[in-house]
Amino acid sequence: MDTGLAGKRVVVTGASGGIGSACARAFAAEGAQVVVHYFRGRERAEALAAELDGAIVIGADLTVEAEVDALFAQTREQLGGVDICAAVAGVWPIDDAPVWELSLERWEATVRANLTATFLTSRAFLREVERIGHGNLVLVGSTAGRFGEPGHADYAAAKAAIQVGLLLSLKNDIVRIAPLGRVNAVAPGWTISPMTRDSLDPDDVERVTRTMPLRKVATVDDIARAIVVLASDELSGHITGELVTVAGGMEGRTLHLS
Repeated sequence: MDTGLAGKRVVVTGASGGIGSACARAFAAEGAQVVVHYFRGRERAEALAAELDGAIVIGADLTVEAEVDALFAQTREQLGGVDICAAVAGVWPIDDAPVWELSLERWEATVRANLTATFLTSRAFLREVERIGHGNLVLVGSTAGRFGEPGHADYAAAKAAIQVGLLLSLKNDIVRIAPLGRVNAVAPGWTISPMTRDSLDPDDVERVTRTMPLRKVATVDDIARAIVVLASDELSGHITGELVTVAGGMEGRTLHLS
């Protein structure tokens, strides 16, 4: 089926990471012009862009307002505009910290790297939408934002804000400037990616899939395909404000071993 994405100008944030790089490849496979965004992973981003026909590499710290605005300004200068943004970039703190041990410093850093970065990205994209009159935005949340995550309340709170309050506000805001503009979100569950590879061994997989009918963890391509579908007007043109959970039917998190 034709996705209608050929020739679309797509910014993928966090494209040097696992889900982001899979998204960049998936959009490029549909004929889109892809902007590969990175923060610290410049070499990975450049290697990825070398695989993709006509891809552009742009670095930016998404927690810095001026750098986010510059990311979209450079995209506009090189491509003439932006049709789609996949706001994939995010940070999951590795250390387990229950709330009574969670420092304010880490809380604020996690919220800034996830929620604030997504807000700044969304705002910059919508300013481009206002200029051209159309556009679709796909946010990336997490099952942590649906079910909570012990030891990671900071991350869960940030992702919940992205995939509920921010999502539902943006889908109403965008139609003020683009009557057919859409905003949706994807909530990945456990996914094999650079962010989780070191924390998932076979015993972990057995444990985390206990509430999942599909007893396996996702691949980054599973997540990327869902994002591409939501970005496509041909495949989801009457879908907006929706959260698609890609987690094998997960119903919660296992808190006890027995």
